[in-house]
Amino acid sequence: MQESAITIAIGPDRQTPRLLEKAVVGAGAKVCELTDADALIWTGTPGDFPATLPAAVRWVQLPAAGIEDFFDADVFRAHPDVLFTSAAGAFSHSVAEHALMLLLAGVRYLPEHLRATSWQQREFFPHVGSLRGKTVTIVGAGGIGRALIPMLAPLGAHVIAVNRSGRPVTGPGIPPDVETVPAEQLGRVWSHTDHVVVAAPATAQTRHLIGADELARLRPSSWVVNVARGSLLDTDALVSALSRGVIGGAGLDVTDPEPLPDGHPLWTLPNAIITPHDSNPPQLRLAAFADHVGANIARFVKGEPLLAIVEPERGY
Repeated sequence: MQESAITIAIGPDRQTPRLLEKAVVGAGAKVCELTDADALIWTGTPGDFPATLPAAVRWVQLPAAGIEDFFDADVFRAHPDVLFTSAAGAFSHSVAEHALMLLLAGVRYLPEHLRATSWQQREFFPHVGSLRGKTVTIVGAGGIGRALIPMLAPLGAHVIAVNRSGRPVTGPGIPPDVETVPAEQLGRVWSHTDHVVVAAPATAQTRHLIGADELARLRPSSWVVNVARGSLLDTDALVSALSRGVIGGAGLDVTDPEPLPDGHPLWTLPNAIITPHDSNPPQLRLAAFADHVGANIARFVKGEPLLAIVEPERGY
């Protein structure tokens, strides 16, 4: 078999992670210095990104699924002729598992039990229940949503998948009865929803996508889980809704502000579960990123469309 002439740089880490090197070679390309590269697998921060790239670099793979910091650093505007891809979809399974954990913990009132110091079967938990027969709306049914739906299906939950296009969400393990709603019609799902999982990208258009009005249309037993970005939820409106029992609770792996300051009301609310943005922990992240890198390099070598292409005009 003829050896590929495609060259890939990895940086800025001085000691290149072996998993990424193996991904490059396994996909049929060569690891090289940036000056000789056709593409760059970026492992650094937006602030460290090169102001200029060699003319031969046609593609840059970014290390994160959420890339708003790269927009803030004007990385895409500085390199308009380069194709960028994010890591969207690379970490979907881990994040979907985390979302399911938060949702189940809320529905079964796990926070109350974890705080208990004596054996109390509290019959006054009015909303403790099951996901069986309930409707879970996934706002932003991309990679995370497609990973989460097969996890919800065996539990007997019905899923409403909200995406930008409204095209049916399909894939391995996704049942045919999943209802797909275009984002522009999001307003019509709230009164039909038992629980909400937020997995949409953070853009100017999605800021405070869920606020006081949306929360008020949910049920007193509804849990809202956010594994995307904190800005998608209006934090003040959420604190008010949780405090007044407008909804059952919230499971948050992301917050606004983030990190959540000591003393913030969310820390003391009994119906809020907060994890410190660790749905994609470091010990799982690199292997998943390496798999994503390998898949994209294989496509690049063959001249096929890449995964998770960044569309600057859309903000993600």
